[in-house]
Amino acid sequence: MTDSAQSYRFLPDTFGSGGILQGHRIGYVRVSSFDQNPERQLEHVQVDKVFTDKASGKDTRRPQLDALLAFVREGDTVVVHSMDRLARNLDDLRRLVHSLTQRGVRIEFVKESLSFTGEDSPMANLMLSVMGAFAEFERALIRERQREGISLAKQRGAYRGRKKALAQDRVLELRRRVAAGEKKAPLAREFGISRETLYQYLKTND
Repeated sequence: MTDSAQSYRFLPDTFGSGGILQGHRIGYVRVSSFDQNPERQLEHVQVDKVFTDKASGKDTRRPQLDALLAFVREGDTVVVHSMDRLARNLDDLRRLVHSLTQRGVRIEFVKESLSFTGEDSPMANLMLSVMGAFAEFERALIRERQREGISLAKQRGAYRGRKKALAQDRVLELRRRVAAGEKKAPLAREFGISRETLYQYLKTND
């Protein structure tokens, strides 16, 4: 059993009218390495606990999503900012929604203003497919625009990609000249590296 699953008993049970046990609201957040503000996804949304993964949309490893799936129980509600935060593609989205609702777990998507319970109408199921397909298309469109932007930048000579590492003899020359008292900023420009990279080379002994 995971630590997350074990911590479930620390969420106090809540009861509605008539003494009926109510489930908890569990948030799921996925952020890429470029997004350092996971709190924004569920801002102003009331949840009892949040699971956060730091992974790109194409990354198949989502340990906190796995922990959430082990954590929730019948009567709970899973709250996600948008469909593309939960699933990598349409098939993945359908599988996850079906898996949760079959266990009696409700799922809400804030951006799309949609919720699913497993007792949904054919129209609701159609909306799941349509909105999921749209999210998948939107991701593909963004990737295509990125590729086009890189291609145009290469044609203009503006795209360099990642700078190549200095050869060992160049590193030794760099260290020798720094040790001889030459200023670091002009050396960084001459060697085609940033000052941060220059300092990294100076700190590395091999």
